[in-house]
Amino acid sequence: MAETISIKDAKFCPSGQTTAQDLARMSSEPALGADALTPYVQTKTGGEKSIDLMISGAHCSGCMAKIERETTALPGILLARMNLSTMRLNVQWRGDDGEAETIVAKLEQLGYGAKPFNMELEPLAQKKRVSFLLKAMAVAGFAMVNVMMLSVGVWDGGEMIASERKIMHWISAAIAIPAAAYAGQPFFRSAFAALKNKHTNMDVPISLAVILAISLSIYETIHNNQHVYFDAAMMLLFLLLIGRYLDNRLRLKTGEAAQRLAAMQASTASLISSDGTIMSVPAAMIKPDDHLMIAAGQRIPVDGEIIKGHSDIDTSIATGETLPLAAAPGDKLYSGMINLSAPLTMKALAVSGDSVLSEISKLVEVGEQKKSKFVRIADRAAQLYVPVVHSLAAMTFIGWLLLGSGDEVLRTASLNAIAVLIITCPCALGLAVPAVQVVASGRLFRKGVLIKSGDALERLAKADYIVFDKTGTLTLGSLQLSNMDEIAANTLETAAMLARASRHPVARAVAAAAGPGPAAENILEIAGQGVEAVIGGKTIKFGSASFVGAHNKASGTESWLRIGKAKPVCFMFKDTPRLDARTTIEDLKKRGLGVELLTGDKKEIASETAAGLGIDIWQAEISPQGKLARLDELKAQGHLTLMIGDGINDAPALASAYASASPSGAADVSRAAADIILQGNKLSGLITALSISKAAGRRVFENLSLAVIYNMIAVPLAVFGFVTPLIAALAMSGSSMLVTLNALRLSRR
Repeated sequence: MAETISIKDAKFCPSGQTTAQDLARMSSEPALGADALTPYVQTKTGGEKSIDLMISGAHCSGCMAKIERETTALPGILLARMNLSTMRLNVQWRGDDGEAETIVAKLEQLGYGAKPFNMELEPLAQKKRVSFLLKAMAVAGFAMVNVMMLSVGVWDGGEMIASERKIMHWISAAIAIPAAAYAGQPFFRSAFAALKNKHTNMDVPISLAVILAISLSIYETIHNNQHVYFDAAMMLLFLLLIGRYLDNRLRLKTGEAAQRLAAMQASTASLISSDGTIMSVPAAMIKPDDHLMIAAGQRIPVDGEIIKGHSDIDTSIATGETLPLAAAPGDKLYSGMINLSAPLTMKALAVSGDSVLSEISKLVEVGEQKKSKFVRIADRAAQLYVPVVHSLAAMTFIGWLLLGSGDEVLRTASLNAIAVLIITCPCALGLAVPAVQVVASGRLFRKGVLIKSGDALERLAKADYIVFDKTGTLTLGSLQLSNMDEIAANTLETAAMLARASRHPVARAVAAAAGPGPAAENILEIAGQGVEAVIGGKTIKFGSASFVGAHNKASGTESWLRIGKAKPVCFMFKDTPRLDARTTIEDLKKRGLGVELLTGDKKEIASETAAGLGIDIWQAEISPQGKLARLDELKAQGHLTLMIGDGINDAPALASAYASASPSGAADVSRAAADIILQGNKLSGLITALSISKAAGRRVFENLSLAVIYNMIAVPLAVFGFVTPLIAALAMSGSSMLVTLNALRLSRR
């Protein structure tokens, strides 16, 4: 019910939509108290309770695993599944609605915020986080540059007297302290939340390094000592914020598929009451056996069965095919399909939470969750960072206290411990992957390929089996008249006069083949059959074989024209393969990659397409669940599958596959679920993406090796007192520059 309820007052939105002002207001409101959660609990068909919560404060796969583990451990919980991309936590249980209060209380105890999920609100919250990181990075960069300028003046001051140096230090402090307080918030808040809940994360030593460097610099300034380390603190924040910003910006794209699917779910439905009146109600309130009015052009809100009316239905969400299906009483309709031509009366068969579109949305989220659990190489290396760095810094401090002597022993021990914290800060490690991603993304963009997922390059490089959808992927997805040379020019023009008044894909193909011209008057379009008009005193019919009284003779897509009582003329249509589809498949095979075709189209058409493009393995008339089952089968065989598709029905497979790609003309949901987008009408960008991804993998490995070598050399020097915090910051900056320059090598031809 979360999609149709206002977060503040728990009332249904009459329009079924949320305005920009509502979103801005809701995003600034605090999370609801537990006592306001009951209206958001849904009761599923089997009696299970379910609630979707929007989580705040989770930053990594470790946070997600902890949330799922601790929530599942609560009594009565059946399932807790979180999507890190959308920050959505779905919890299912058996019991009363009040269990939602216990769930939220547990999450708050773990240090995470939770409130009812709103798919429209979450992207706004994510964009606000990315925007704040960009502002923090700008502030840190501005402060770093200005403090560095003052530091250079002190270093090169020559005969600068102590009072002048002190003034320069205080000016640096006036710039650095407020800048660090603002720019360091992403790290400080995360570290505080971790310590508050008695655990640590990577932001704890980072925050310690910044705070200690600032504090020590203030101490040095008060006592008029020669060196301060405001510049080191600001440089540290600036470089870390670059990596954090790039990572969050890429992550923002990965949750778009579920957001697009949620937008496709009809928020309201026209309910026919017992006295025959029609009223608009939230789709979440529809129950099985309710009667609904579906207007022409309206999206089907829940799964149901037609009880009155005939119409053409856009079924692409289920089959992926663009050709509408003629529907009549007794036929089943599924949520997300679109009623194209005439009003229908439908009986609901399921609640919105159990509908086909809802199931597809869940399949997409499960697939996205699998990808969000994919731990990059840098993340795996960073798991050792916190305990190792804390131990090194603590041992350095204690060692210098025990072995040192004199009045400055505490200061010396502090300086060396801070130097260890700074020199080991994971700037090079944090930039190793994002720097390569940015350079590779830029090169691919120039080649007509858009990268959407942060870890897509690593997965693309490892893919060894390619699965294609047909319509709109290997083909252009638009019908073309294939037997035009068999049709007389005047016959084609007559058909076009009727076709120009229709938006049916077959009619558009005929109109395109005939070119510009007039349309017939008083055209009658009969849903699911065709169109007819009277021209020159003769009744002209154009549509299905049964509509014009012809005998179906073809296995492909066809339509018929009958002028008066003359013999019907058959119009044949086919979907044209992309120009480079065959050469792309041949190139993939030369690289030793397996290739397979999965399509919801008919067997005859699939067989013809596969043979024409040189694909030996194919399956036809396959559902979204069937595609997922095949991907699971390939995974069990040890394959890392790259899925390429364009339809709404392909979105679950795109999200679930090891890696995925989609043409630029694909459905919004599919483009959002894919890792890469292939621009233009060609597939050759796929070969480019595979090549560059392998080169990017080599650069990432080199960068991580450089970061390891840097730490092996620099850390012992810092531990034994040969490095000041300033030199540590310069060394850390140098290692970051090194990995960035190495990443830039990827931009060379």
